[in-house]
Amino acid sequence: MFHDYYLPQSVPEALEILAKHNGQAAIIAGGTDILLDIHEGKKAFSALVDISRIPKLQSIQEENGFLRLGAAVTHSQANRSTLVQAAAPVLAEACGKVGSLQIRNIATLVGNVVNAQPAADAAVALAALGAKAVIEDGKVCREVLVEDLYADLGKCKVDNTKEIITALLVPTLKKRQGSSFVRLDQRKALALPMLNVAAVVQLDEQGDRFEWARIIMAPVGPGPVRGLDGEALLRGAVVDHDTIVQAAKAAVMHANPRSSALRGSREYRVGVLPVLVKRALEAAVMQAKKV
Repeated sequence: MFHDYYLPQSVPEALEILAKHNGQAAIIAGGTDILLDIHEGKKAFSALVDISRIPKLQSIQEENGFLRLGAAVTHSQANRSTLVQAAAPVLAEACGKVGSLQIRNIATLVGNVVNAQPAADAAVALAALGAKAVIEDGKVCREVLVEDLYADLGKCKVDNTKEIITALLVPTLKKRQGSSFVRLDQRKALALPMLNVAAVVQLDEQGDRFEWARIIMAPVGPGPVRGLDGEALLRGAVVDHDTIVQAAKAAVMHANPRSSALRGSREYRVGVLPVLVKRALEAAVMQAKKV
């Protein structure tokens, strides 16, 4: 159990505290995951460094074609933000599916990424949008694609005892771009997703062909999984029912779900996944044609 709890007022102060504790202190914001892990004995730290009070990390701003969401932004804030709803609707939608209202009011998007669970709804949407994490360690500030932060199941490449994801940079949707989020679960609240899919598409000027698409599926691997074969099939292809169906089938070739008592058998999820990818693509196309 931790002995000290810090509330720094700046990122440099937070990093200084981490450095002094030499790997025995960890970053906390919402705490909905890390506190449970500590309570269950899965993790142990002598101190926690709460960054939720740092003003710089509490904002949602639009700048240079990106949304910048600070590390303390919660799922409820992102879900309700008019900026997010307009510029990255798939993210707003995904954030509204997470847990319960109480959890969404506390849990942060960055925490969703750092916890590195493959089915994390917000992380799936962020990966579909090509979002990047801004990571600081006191010496270097670097940007890494969210989809590249997964080291293994439940393991993030960011060491929260030494560095901080200070923000997420999310590309805003442009003209003739559309997005969609589809989730399969056993009930409407407090349920882990059996499957979730996020899609982002770019159509040509006439709206008749795909310029490109991004398809993200989960939990079908150690992190959000891209349907690369489906994306390749859509590139330059005619926008029609048959193309989307074939792309959905191709995307699923990258999925490798496990059988789970909570999420269903591998066979069931492999069978239903193409339907979810198809629905996500169809909804993204519809949105792109309206923009």
